[in-house]
Amino acid sequence: MLDHLPSESIPSCILLDVRIPGLDGPALQMRLSELGSTLPIIFLTGHPDIPTTVRTIKAGAEDFLTKPVTSDELCRAIERAFARHRTSLDLQNKLDGVRARIETLTPRERQVFELIVRGTTNKQMARALGGAERTINRHKVMEKMQVWTLAELVSLAERVGILGGASGIAGRGDEDRDARGGQGRSGNGVDSLTQS
Repeated sequence: MLDHLPSESIPSCILLDVRIPGLDGPALQMRLSELGSTLPIIFLTGHPDIPTTVRTIKAGAEDFLTKPVTSDELCRAIERAFARHRTSLDLQNKLDGVRARIETLTPRERQVFELIVRGTTNKQMARALGGAERTINRHKVMEKMQVWTLAELVSLAERVGILGGASGIAGRGDEDRDARGGQGRSGNGVDSLTQS
């Protein structure tokens, strides 16, 4: 039925009839969703029924119009769909930028980042990572992430899902230290957390 997704690089939408010869509109909507399409879909039909309308709207249809549709009504629905898709593209671009900045962090900076956004103090970070408190460099992480405040950093982490679940970093320091007789990861209690 559908081998690949339509382009989503510019604000767009899909006009889809519920009944297409040899094709079921709601089934195509489901297939597009399975393939990861975020294009808004506007359904058109000359044979409206409540179950189909409810099913397509619940599955994410932007609108459901009954034929005959006036040009003005169709244009307004398309404009709303374009606006929603433009907003979705803008958000995706911002999230991609945040993810790209996270990728520039060294493994140690990534650990510091995850601990910072969970509200961990420098002392707790040093203990969790097996380093000295003076080696924790929050500012370098914030600079690489292009933020000026902790609130901005936390907001970025929430948007990309880093605060959705525990990474397991914060609790490892105590276990590692206990296994080595109270010392941090390096064995001497000192470890640079700002390696590049």
